[in-house]
Amino acid sequence: MTQDLHTLVQTFNPNPSKPQLSLPKGATDAHVHVFGPQAVFPFTPERHVTPMDAPKEALFAMHEMMGIERCVIVQSAVHGQDNRVLEDAMLARPGRYLGVALLPTNVSDTELKRLASLGVRGVRFNFMAHLGGNANAIEDIIALTHRLKSVGMHLQVHFQSQLIHELSAHFKKSAVPVVIDHMGRVDAELGPEHADFAQLVELLKSPQFFVKISGIDRVDSRFPFKDSAHPYRAGIALAKLLLQSYPHQCVWGSDWPHPNHTHIPDDGVLVQALNDIAPTTELLQSLLVSTPQSLYGFTA
Repeated sequence: MTQDLHTLVQTFNPNPSKPQLSLPKGATDAHVHVFGPQAVFPFTPERHVTPMDAPKEALFAMHEMMGIERCVIVQSAVHGQDNRVLEDAMLARPGRYLGVALLPTNVSDTELKRLASLGVRGVRFNFMAHLGGNANAIEDIIALTHRLKSVGMHLQVHFQSQLIHELSAHFKKSAVPVVIDHMGRVDAELGPEHADFAQLVELLKSPQFFVKISGIDRVDSRFPFKDSAHPYRAGIALAKLLLQSYPHQCVWGSDWPHPNHTHIPDDGVLVQALNDIAPTTELLQSLLVSTPQSLYGFTA
């Protein structure tokens, strides 16, 4: 249901806890958004909610507290296809903060080249009902991937978990790597045997596919928690399984500032959960440094 667009919604905790886990040099948060400030970067009239400003300065402060040095900013649906807010944030930390844009499938090659030169590394398409679904034909999206290849961009997809079955055959035709958001938005409490998660694993058998093991708080978001001392246990279990099975195809993201959520997560808790998701130095290094460095083209 669309909320009153005049009501500002708080989406992030301005005072997160500090995790005990020390992150490796070059640690990367591969999935965040920036909201506004709305006075400078207006929200799209087609949005379904009006979040409180979550500007780049707040993002930078959170990352500095957590020990995160590099980042991939994903253009938010609240700004639509006006990517100026994304460009502004990337330019504030050139080379260390890259981006994923929202674009129409008929975007010009000239615009793709311009965005690539600024640090955009992919284009995202949403197939989520709460974001209005996707007005683009899947065939047009796959056709676009041939032009994305020429500028070194990948395809990023965000979909309701049950859609993975009908979309998989199309995604396999992509000319570029396909990055799947938030562990395919599966229901973690259904466990790894569920058909949606099994299909995600099937896709990862091809090195063409990557998965963001972000969203432990989304796939396991029944709030209040059954076990407040160990929140997101089911989400952590799936993330750990994916990383151990496909260590070179997983990247991690905080999903700050947590839009369209059941609750406001503590980013310190999400970072500390990496201690359980990636329990060895090698897995943590692969998840936070080497795989995102390779996928997004960060400078070593």
